[in-house]
Amino acid sequence: MKKLLAIALVLVMAMSMMTVASADTIKVGIVNNPPSESGYREANVKDFESVFTVENGYEVNTFYSLKNDEQLAAAQQFITDGVDYLLISAAETTGWDTVLEDAQANGIRVFLFDRMIACDPSLYEAAVVSDMRNQGILAVEWLKGLNLEAYNIIHIQGAMGSDAQIGRTGPLDEQVAAADNWKLVVQQTATWDEAEAKKITESVINSGEPFNIIYAENDGMAKGAVAALDEAGISHGKDGDVIVMGFDCNKWALREVLAGTWNYDGQCSPFQAQVIHEMIQKIEAGETLELPEDKKIISEEKGFDATTITEEDVNTYGLGE
Repeated sequence: MKKLLAIALVLVMAMSMMTVASADTIKVGIVNNPPSESGYREANVKDFESVFTVENGYEVNTFYSLKNDEQLAAAQQFITDGVDYLLISAAETTGWDTVLEDAQANGIRVFLFDRMIACDPSLYEAAVVSDMRNQGILAVEWLKGLNLEAYNIIHIQGAMGSDAQIGRTGPLDEQVAAADNWKLVVQQTATWDEAEAKKITESVINSGEPFNIIYAENDGMAKGAVAALDEAGISHGKDGDVIVMGFDCNKWALREVLAGTWNYDGQCSPFQAQVIHEMIQKIEAGETLELPEDKKIISEEKGFDATTITEEDVNTYGLGE
């Protein structure tokens, strides 16, 4: 009998400890784009999976979609489920006000990552993001520095309305409007898709319209465009007829820049999870976050070109293998 009582006592204590552990667990809902979107996104997803773990005290549910309406519905469900924190990389910059207001009304703290949302900063704790517009500015300034006689550009855009698309498109549009020798031969979205980017480029090649620049808003789309050039026997890169530009700095893409088959790749850091984790831990400890007035924590980024990139750059800044 004493043995049975001892076993029962141990079980009660174990259940009590489990209850305490459960009470201490931080519930997090993550709304993100799917890892299949790009090499960048795969690295971004892996980063969050490595930080927001059971071992670090989190109970995590993640929803992936490239569609804003599906992301909104998922975020609303996380609010209904009673998460403590909502982490969002939005497919589009608009349409989030109601969800964010509901989160705030329910005491749920929101962190934005990777991409901004067009809303009042009072609706989120902080935004750990890239400066997508600065990425576009750096790329356009690099192009301007080439001092070409004519800039005839195939512009392949990402998912329309996303922070990355808006930021990388805006500076190029402004420069084209300001300079008579800059022309958009085509400006069309491939929604981050390599195959679609190839089709866009093939269409221009078949039309006979002259072009000398591929400005693709991610590495995958640049790769698709290059495949079309190769099939048509059109040279490209440092010593070629067509300048090739991508964004995100996948390691394989930086190797293309190093080899001189591409000319430029703009950096976009996917590593935001650790920064958000540290801020959550401060909040849980009752500390006040020290943030800039706009609540943005901007990743430092740069561009790489074929004339100056090194093997060390590829190994240091390249994403994936």
